[in-house]
Amino acid sequence: MTVIQGALLGLIQGLGEFLPISSSGHLLLARIVMNIDGDGAAMKMLDILMHVGTLIPVAIIFWKEWMDMLRHPVRNRTLLMLIIASLPTLLVYLAAKKLISLNGYEGFAVFDNGWFLGVSFLITAVFLLLCDWIVRRRKGDQGTKDVGILSAIVMGFFQGIGMLPGVSRSGSTILGGVTTGLDKDKAARFSFMMSAPAILGSMLMEGKDALEDGYFDQIAVLPSLAGIAVAAVTGYLAIRFMLRIISKIHLGWFSLYLAVLGIVFLVLQFTGASGIPAFAVPAAESAAGSPEAVSAGLRYLFS
Repeated sequence: MTVIQGALLGLIQGLGEFLPISSSGHLLLARIVMNIDGDGAAMKMLDILMHVGTLIPVAIIFWKEWMDMLRHPVRNRTLLMLIIASLPTLLVYLAAKKLISLNGYEGFAVFDNGWFLGVSFLITAVFLLLCDWIVRRRKGDQGTKDVGILSAIVMGFFQGIGMLPGVSRSGSTILGGVTTGLDKDKAARFSFMMSAPAILGSMLMEGKDALEDGYFDQIAVLPSLAGIAVAAVTGYLAIRFMLRIISKIHLGWFSLYLAVLGIVFLVLQFTGASGIPAFAVPAAESAAGSPEAVSAGLRYLFS
Protein backbone atom coordinates (compact mmCIF):
# COMPACT_ATOMS: atom_id res chain seq x y z
CA MET A 1 0.00 0.00 0.00
CA THR A 2 1.29 3.46 -0.89
CA VAL A 3 1.36 6.65 1.18
CA ILE A 4 -1.32 8.14 -1.07
CA GLN A 5 -3.58 5.14 -0.46
CA GLY A 6 -2.97 5.40 3.29
CA ALA A 7 -3.84 9.10 3.24
CA LEU A 8 -6.98 8.43 1.19
CA LEU A 9 -8.14 5.77 3.66
CA GLY A 10 -7.42 8.20 6.49
CA LEU A 11 -9.54 10.84 4.74
CA ILE A 12 -12.42 8.38 4.41
CA GLN A 13 -12.07 7.29 8.03
CA GLY A 14 -11.99 10.84 9.38
CA LEU A 15 -15.00 12.02 7.41
CA GLY A 16 -17.02 8.83 7.64
CA GLU A 17 -16.60 8.43 11.40
CA PHE A 18 -18.52 11.63 12.17
CA LEU A 19 -20.54 12.38 9.05
CA PRO A 20 -23.57 10.05 8.99
CA ILE A 21 -22.33 8.03 6.01
CA SER A 22 -20.47 5.07 7.65
CA SER A 23 -16.69 5.00 7.72
CA SER A 24 -16.63 1.18 7.75
CA GLY A 25 -18.77 1.02 4.62
CA HIS A 26 -16.74 3.59 2.73
CA LEU A 27 -13.44 2.00 3.78
CA LEU A 28 -14.66 -1.34 2.46
CA LEU A 29 -15.78 0.35 -0.74
CA ALA A 30 -12.43 2.11 -1.13
CA ARG A 31 -10.54 -1.15 -0.66
CA ILE A 32 -12.70 -2.85 -3.26
CA VAL A 33 -12.08 -0.02 -5.74
CA MET A 34 -8.32 0.11 -5.01
CA ASN A 35 -8.04 -3.70 -4.86
CA ILE A 36 -6.48 -3.60 -1.38
CA ASP A 37 -6.53 -6.78 0.69
CA GLY A 38 -8.44 -5.94 3.87
CA ASP A 39 -7.48 -9.18 5.63
CA GLY A 40 -3.72 -8.67 5.71
CA ALA A 41 -1.88 -7.93 8.96
CA ALA A 42 -0.70 -4.53 7.75
CA MET A 43 -4.27 -3.49 6.90
CA LYS A 44 -5.58 -4.68 10.27
CA MET A 45 -2.94 -2.56 11.97
CA LEU A 46 -3.81 0.42 9.79
CA ASP A 47 -7.45 0.07 10.90
CA ILE A 48 -6.38 0.26 14.54
CA LEU A 49 -4.06 3.21 14.02
CA MET A 50 -6.51 5.24 11.94
CA HIS A 51 -9.06 4.95 14.69
CA VAL A 52 -6.44 6.39 17.01
CA GLY A 53 -6.44 9.30 14.58
CA THR A 54 -10.20 9.81 14.93
CA LEU A 55 -9.94 9.54 18.71
CA ILE A 56 -7.65 12.61 18.77
CA PRO A 57 -10.29 15.17 17.63
CA VAL A 58 -12.84 13.70 20.07
CA ALA A 59 -10.33 14.24 22.87
CA ILE A 60 -9.58 17.81 21.72
CA ILE A 61 -13.10 19.06 21.06
CA PHE A 62 -14.60 17.66 24.24
CA TRP A 63 -11.54 18.16 26.46
CA LYS A 64 -13.48 20.10 29.10
CA GLU A 65 -15.96 17.25 29.48
CA TRP A 66 -13.18 14.65 29.71
CA MET A 67 -11.30 16.69 32.32
CA ASP A 68 -14.43 17.03 34.42
CA MET A 69 -14.92 13.26 34.24
CA LEU A 70 -11.36 12.70 35.46
CA ARG A 71 -11.76 15.19 38.31
CA HIS A 72 -15.22 14.08 39.42
CA PRO A 73 -15.75 10.50 38.16
CA VAL A 74 -18.38 9.64 40.77
CA ARG A 75 -20.69 12.60 40.37
CA ASN A 76 -20.17 13.26 36.66
CA ARG A 77 -23.48 12.54 34.94
CA THR A 78 -22.05 12.37 31.41
CA LEU A 79 -19.61 9.64 32.42
CA LEU A 80 -22.48 7.64 33.92
CA MET A 81 -24.51 8.03 30.72
CA LEU A 82 -21.54 6.91 28.61
CA ILE A 83 -21.17 3.79 30.75
CA ILE A 84 -24.88 3.07 30.48
CA ALA A 85 -24.80 3.60 26.70
CA SER A 86 -21.90 1.16 26.31
CA LEU A 87 -23.83 -1.74 27.88
CA PRO A 88 -26.50 -2.25 25.18
CA THR A 89 -23.79 -1.93 22.52
CA LEU A 90 -21.89 -4.76 24.16
CA LEU A 91 -25.09 -6.81 24.46
CA VAL A 92 -25.83 -6.38 20.73
CA TYR A 93 -22.29 -7.50 19.89
CA LEU A 94 -22.52 -10.58 22.13
CA ALA A 95 -26.01 -11.42 20.86
CA ALA A 96 -24.87 -11.19 17.23
CA LYS A 97 -21.89 -13.41 17.98
CA LYS A 98 -24.21 -15.95 19.62
CA LEU A 99 -27.06 -15.88 17.10
CA ILE A 100 -25.37 -15.26 13.73
CA SER A 101 -23.39 -18.16 12.32
CA LEU A 102 -23.14 -18.55 8.54
CA ASN A 103 -20.60 -20.34 6.36
CA GLY A 104 -18.11 -20.54 9.20
CA TYR A 105 -18.42 -16.90 10.29
CA GLU A 106 -19.90 -15.68 13.55
CA GLY A 107 -21.45 -12.33 14.47
CA PHE A 108 -20.73 -9.25 12.40
CA ALA A 109 -17.73 -10.96 10.78
CA VAL A 110 -20.35 -12.43 8.42
CA PHE A 111 -20.44 -9.04 6.66
CA ASP A 112 -16.66 -8.54 6.60
CA ASN A 113 -16.09 -8.70 2.84
CA GLY A 114 -18.79 -6.16 1.92
CA TRP A 115 -21.36 -8.47 0.32
CA PHE A 116 -24.17 -6.73 2.29
CA LEU A 117 -22.80 -3.23 1.76
CA GLY A 118 -25.47 -1.94 -0.64
CA VAL A 119 -28.30 -2.92 1.70
CA SER A 120 -26.46 -1.41 4.67
CA PHE A 121 -26.15 1.95 2.89
CA LEU A 122 -29.89 1.84 2.22
CA ILE A 123 -30.58 1.08 5.91
CA THR A 124 -28.60 4.17 6.91
CA ALA A 125 -30.51 6.23 4.33
CA VAL A 126 -33.80 5.14 5.92
CA PHE A 127 -32.47 5.93 9.42
CA LEU A 128 -31.59 9.48 8.39
CA LEU A 129 -34.99 10.04 6.79
CA LEU A 130 -36.65 8.79 9.98
CA CYS A 131 -34.58 11.22 12.01
CA ASP A 132 -35.73 14.18 9.91
CA TRP A 133 -39.35 12.95 10.01
CA ILE A 134 -39.32 12.75 13.83
CA VAL A 135 -37.87 16.25 14.12
CA ARG A 136 -40.49 17.68 11.75
CA ARG A 137 -43.33 16.06 13.73
CA ARG A 138 -42.32 17.98 16.84
CA LYS A 139 -43.56 21.22 15.28
CA GLY A 140 -41.25 23.60 17.11
CA ASP A 141 -40.56 21.42 20.14
CA GLN A 142 -36.76 21.43 20.45
CA GLY A 143 -36.60 18.26 22.53
CA THR A 144 -35.20 17.55 25.97
CA LYS A 145 -32.10 19.38 27.14
CA ASP A 146 -29.95 16.57 28.54
CA VAL A 147 -29.19 12.93 27.85
CA GLY A 148 -31.04 10.71 30.31
CA ILE A 149 -30.96 6.99 31.04
CA LEU A 150 -33.52 6.13 28.35
CA SER A 151 -31.65 8.13 25.70
CA ALA A 152 -28.34 6.50 26.68
CA ILE A 153 -29.82 2.99 26.48
CA VAL A 154 -31.51 3.56 23.12
CA MET A 155 -28.45 5.28 21.63
CA GLY A 156 -26.27 2.43 22.88
CA PHE A 157 -28.58 -0.06 21.19
CA PHE A 158 -28.40 1.87 17.92
CA GLN A 159 -24.62 2.01 18.24
CA GLY A 160 -24.74 -1.78 18.31
CA ILE A 161 -26.70 -1.76 15.05
CA GLY A 162 -23.97 0.53 13.69
CA MET A 163 -21.53 -2.39 13.94
CA LEU A 164 -22.97 -3.58 10.65
CA PRO A 165 -20.53 -2.28 7.99
CA GLY A 166 -22.26 0.36 5.90
CA VAL A 167 -24.64 1.35 8.71
CA SER A 168 -23.45 4.68 10.09
CA ARG A 169 -22.65 4.64 13.81
CA SER A 170 -23.19 8.39 14.14
CA GLY A 171 -26.34 8.36 12.02
CA SER A 172 -27.80 5.45 13.99
CA THR A 173 -27.05 6.93 17.40
CA ILE A 174 -28.38 10.38 16.44
CA LEU A 175 -31.61 8.68 15.37
CA GLY A 176 -31.69 6.89 18.72
CA GLY A 177 -31.29 10.17 20.57
CA VAL A 178 -33.92 12.00 18.55
CA THR A 179 -36.33 9.08 19.03
CA THR A 180 -36.11 9.52 22.82
CA GLY A 181 -36.74 13.27 22.70
CA LEU A 182 -33.28 14.82 22.31
CA ASP A 183 -32.74 17.57 19.79
CA LYS A 184 -30.28 16.77 17.01
CA ASP A 185 -27.53 18.92 18.50
CA LYS A 186 -27.60 17.15 21.88
CA ALA A 187 -27.87 13.76 20.20
CA ALA A 188 -24.90 14.51 17.93
CA ARG A 189 -22.67 15.71 20.78
CA PHE A 190 -23.37 12.62 22.86
CA SER A 191 -23.00 10.40 19.78
CA PHE A 192 -19.51 11.75 19.12
CA MET A 193 -18.52 11.30 22.76
CA MET A 194 -19.86 7.73 22.67
CA SER A 195 -17.27 6.93 20.02
CA ALA A 196 -14.42 7.37 22.52
CA PRO A 197 -15.10 4.40 24.85
CA ALA A 198 -15.95 2.24 21.83
CA ILE A 199 -12.67 3.14 20.13
CA LEU A 200 -10.62 2.68 23.31
CA GLY A 201 -12.19 -0.68 24.09
CA SER A 202 -11.73 -1.95 20.57
CA MET A 203 -8.16 -0.67 20.43
CA LEU A 204 -7.30 -2.66 23.56
CA MET A 205 -8.87 -5.83 22.18
CA GLU A 206 -7.39 -5.52 18.71
CA GLY A 207 -4.04 -4.27 20.02
CA LYS A 208 -3.76 -7.39 22.17
CA ASP A 209 -4.51 -9.64 19.19
CA ALA A 210 -2.08 -7.68 17.02
CA LEU A 211 0.69 -8.02 19.59
CA GLU A 212 0.12 -11.75 20.03
CA ASP A 213 -0.04 -12.38 16.28
CA GLY A 214 3.01 -10.28 15.47
CA TYR A 215 1.14 -7.70 13.39
CA PHE A 216 3.28 -4.85 14.74
CA ASP A 217 6.22 -6.23 12.78
CA GLN A 218 4.26 -5.78 9.55
CA ILE A 219 3.20 -2.16 9.95
CA ALA A 220 3.55 -0.07 6.81
CA VAL A 221 5.05 2.92 8.63
CA LEU A 222 4.68 5.80 6.18
CA PRO A 223 1.19 4.87 4.89
CA SER A 224 0.07 4.36 8.50
CA LEU A 225 1.42 7.74 9.63
CA ALA A 226 -0.26 9.41 6.66
CA GLY A 227 -3.55 7.66 7.47
CA ILE A 228 -3.42 8.66 11.16
CA ALA A 229 -2.61 12.30 10.41
CA VAL A 230 -5.27 12.69 7.74
CA ALA A 231 -7.89 10.87 9.84
CA ALA A 232 -7.17 13.19 12.79
CA VAL A 233 -7.40 16.40 10.75
CA THR A 234 -10.46 15.43 8.73
CA GLY A 235 -12.13 13.97 11.81
CA TYR A 236 -11.69 17.28 13.62
CA LEU A 237 -13.15 19.19 10.69
CA ALA A 238 -16.03 16.72 10.36
CA ILE A 239 -17.01 17.03 14.04
CA ARG A 240 -16.87 20.83 13.92
CA PHE A 241 -18.89 20.85 10.71
CA MET A 242 -21.57 18.53 12.07
CA LEU A 243 -21.92 20.39 15.38
CA ARG A 244 -22.31 23.66 13.48
CA ILE A 245 -24.92 22.49 10.97
CA ILE A 246 -26.72 19.54 12.57
CA SER A 247 -29.60 21.60 13.94
CA LYS A 248 -29.99 23.59 10.72
CA ILE A 249 -29.90 21.09 7.87
CA HIS A 250 -31.93 18.10 6.79
CA LEU A 251 -30.12 14.77 7.03
CA GLY A 252 -32.06 13.85 3.90
CA TRP A 253 -29.15 15.12 1.79
CA PHE A 254 -26.89 12.48 3.29
CA SER A 255 -29.75 9.99 2.90
CA LEU A 256 -30.06 10.75 -0.81
CA TYR A 257 -26.32 10.21 -1.32
CA LEU A 258 -26.39 6.88 0.53
CA ALA A 259 -29.52 5.71 -1.30
CA VAL A 260 -27.88 6.34 -4.69
CA LEU A 261 -24.64 4.70 -3.54
CA GLY A 262 -26.48 1.67 -2.17
CA ILE A 263 -28.56 1.18 -5.31
CA VAL A 264 -25.52 1.52 -7.58
CA PHE A 265 -23.60 -1.01 -5.49
CA LEU A 266 -26.50 -3.49 -5.62
CA VAL A 267 -26.83 -3.07 -9.39
CA LEU A 268 -23.12 -3.78 -9.79
CA GLN A 269 -23.46 -6.83 -7.56
CA PHE A 270 -26.39 -8.35 -9.41
CA THR A 271 -24.87 -7.66 -12.82
CA GLY A 272 -21.69 -9.46 -11.81
CA ALA A 273 -19.33 -6.48 -12.04
CA SER A 274 -15.68 -7.42 -11.69
CA GLY A 275 -14.23 -6.97 -8.20
CA ILE A 276 -17.62 -6.49 -6.53
CA PRO A 277 -18.41 -9.21 -3.95
CA ALA A 278 -21.40 -11.39 -4.79
CA PHE A 279 -24.55 -10.99 -2.71
CA ALA A 280 -23.79 -14.08 -0.63
CA VAL A 281 -21.91 -14.91 2.56
CA PRO A 282 -18.42 -16.14 1.61
CA ALA A 283 -16.97 -19.33 3.05
CA ALA A 284 -14.58 -18.67 5.93
CA GLU A 285 -10.96 -19.63 5.49
CA SER A 286 -10.43 -19.84 9.26
CA ALA A 287 -12.59 -21.18 12.03
CA ALA A 288 -15.44 -19.04 13.29
CA GLY A 289 -14.74 -17.45 16.61
CA SER A 290 -11.02 -17.12 15.84
CA PRO A 291 -9.18 -13.92 16.77
CA GLU A 292 -9.52 -12.78 13.17
CA ALA A 293 -13.31 -13.22 13.20
CA VAL A 294 -13.70 -11.56 16.58
CA SER A 295 -11.42 -8.71 15.54
CA ALA A 296 -13.50 -8.11 12.42
CA GLY A 297 -16.63 -7.67 14.51
CA LEU A 298 -14.90 -5.32 16.91
CA ARG A 299 -13.65 -3.11 14.09
CA TYR A 300 -17.21 -2.26 13.14
CA LEU A 301 -18.14 -1.39 16.70
CA PHE A 302 -16.73 2.09 16.25
CA SER A 303 -17.02 2.53 12.48
